[in-house]
Amino acid sequence: MDGDTLYSIGDLARRTGLTVKTVRFYSDAGIVPPTSRSPAGYRRYDLAAAARLELVRTLRDLGLDLPTIRRVVERESSLPEVAAAHAEALEVSIRTLRLRQAVLRAVARRGSTPEEMELMHELAKLPEAGRRHLVGDFLAATFGGVDHDPAYAGAMVSMTPELPDDPAPKQVEAWVELAELSRDPDFRAALRRMIERHAADRAREPGIRPDAAALARDLAAPALAAGVDPAGPAAEPYVAALLAASGLDRAGLADRLEAACDPRRERYLRLLAVINGWPPPESLTPALTWFGRALRAHAR
Repeated sequence: MDGDTLYSIGDLARRTGLTVKTVRFYSDAGIVPPTSRSPAGYRRYDLAAAARLELVRTLRDLGLDLPTIRRVVERESSLPEVAAAHAEALEVSIRTLRLRQAVLRAVARRGSTPEEMELMHELAKLPEAGRRHLVGDFLAATFGGVDHDPAYAGAMVSMTPELPDDPAPKQVEAWVELAELSRDPDFRAALRRMIERHAADRAREPGIRPDAAALARDLAAPALAAGVDPAGPAAEPYVAALLAASGLDRAGLADRLEAACDPRRERYLRLLAVINGWPPPESLTPALTWFGRALRAHAR
């Protein structure tokens, strides 16, 4: 386009890719007024008007409403200020869409009922205060009565999910599943029993002693690596070492290993790692299963 030439609505439409109807609408609204009119009354536009129309089209493509666009092109609002505000609004919309996407993916994957889907949706859209309340209630039900002990206070912190302000879809999905799991009364009761047994062990023998599951993990590692049969005679020294290290009798040790082998516990920790951006935790299941079989095979 020549700088001194005036152009028709059709010319502007071809230049911008908009329809004649759309250009006329912006012109009638006063957002892109004509520069002049021909003797026959037809609208004419100069290069400044064409540039203004290009800006309007771009702002509309970015989702801005017409009143905001008018303020920008008339310089009542600065473009950077408007862009920043709109970017923030889009961020909120994106987070909302991610939450919805996570719920729909979970529903599709699980084959959920309408009632389950409604619950997942409510959990997904909880604000931060609501999430903290839900997790706090879960941890209080699990650690209540022993949370004054620094050892358990640290464990409570390590079991607290912290969903980031801008979570990835997989983190949202993990949060929904973890929130559901933390509301499971059977899971809460199982964790509570495990904590109570651990607290009783600490009270009976004060001092720092690794829990039975951690001891089993470390002691089973070489046995698993060597392919030792838990029912064979080569497993007996490992059983004896675990009994000695734990300070428990066979029944008490078997009970604690079985409780620690709850797949819901391991699932919670894996979901927690996804939400908090941690490396996936090591699975205790192979070690606990191996020692469970070994204890049954070598009972005395």
